[in-house]
Amino acid sequence: MLIGYRWVAQINRIFLVLVLLLQVGCAQVIPASQWESPLYRNHPLVGKLWHAESGRFVTEAELWQEVEAASYLILGEKHDNPDHHELQLDILSQLLQRDVLSKLTLEMLDSSSSDLLQSLSRQEFSTSAELRDYLRWDSEGWDWGFYGPLIETAYSNGLPIKAGNISGETVGAVYGQPTSPEIAAVFDDEVMARLTRDIDESHCGLLPESQFASMVRVQQTRDYTMAKEFQNPDSTKLALLIAGNYHARQDLGVPNYLLAQDDQLQRSQIISLSFMEVQAGEEDPVAYQDQFSAQAAYDYIWFTPAVTAEDYCASLR
Repeated sequence: MLIGYRWVAQINRIFLVLVLLLQVGCAQVIPASQWESPLYRNHPLVGKLWHAESGRFVTEAELWQEVEAASYLILGEKHDNPDHHELQLDILSQLLQRDVLSKLTLEMLDSSSSDLLQSLSRQEFSTSAELRDYLRWDSEGWDWGFYGPLIETAYSNGLPIKAGNISGETVGAVYGQPTSPEIAAVFDDEVMARLTRDIDESHCGLLPESQFASMVRVQQTRDYTMAKEFQNPDSTKLALLIAGNYHARQDLGVPNYLLAQDDQLQRSQIISLSFMEVQAGEEDPVAYQDQFSAQAAYDYIWFTPAVTAEDYCASLR
């Protein structure tokens, strides 16, 4: 049994969310003092839950109605935002209480951890650090303080955990090979052009154009692999994926590879919920969809304060 785990702040937050679930008449509001991220706590969108299809703010109770009817739930995040991880833990805990989960897949674990995860249920740990070390956790890439509580909760409840990402070795192999036919068939030229543009922008315009195709191929292979590990053979329960917001996109990310791998699956069975930082001066929730086609990027956006206003690219130029 794991000991010491987080802890009064998380218990208080879970209690708060359970209380708010009873307030069906309004969208969730968390007091500014309860957020950990420091910027824009009083922004008018903070704490609100936006539903793209209906074009309105909704309650958590309305979200749960749709989640309970779905086969897949993707929780997108900004990796360094503590509030995103707190809210993910709340949702995971509630899903476990409802006994509706079949498994948890994580972008933060790659295929090199698969054998360890297969044996995880047969292991015993007295501390969180023992669990971290057993998984050979990449602490440089992923903050265990953010993801440890999610993994501990899943492990303590006997929930299977799957590695969603590809290993560094696979990245190297994919980088220099042609795109596999099953991946190449997923998107048309318009979407591929958007993926290429986003790869360029995410590297602050500093990536040589000769590397665009290889980087897009790696991105697509990550999403394809996440979808494969995320596949849910249990039609009576829900599969949960936690990944970065870009992977969670309905228009560009994992849902498209799920649909390509299962011709019986409908997009309506996949719910994409993005935890998203608000921006100073932007109060229109539609603007956060970054929509470039008829398909909305996310089914739901849950707005939170921001960690920093730093322009990462500016420091590189």
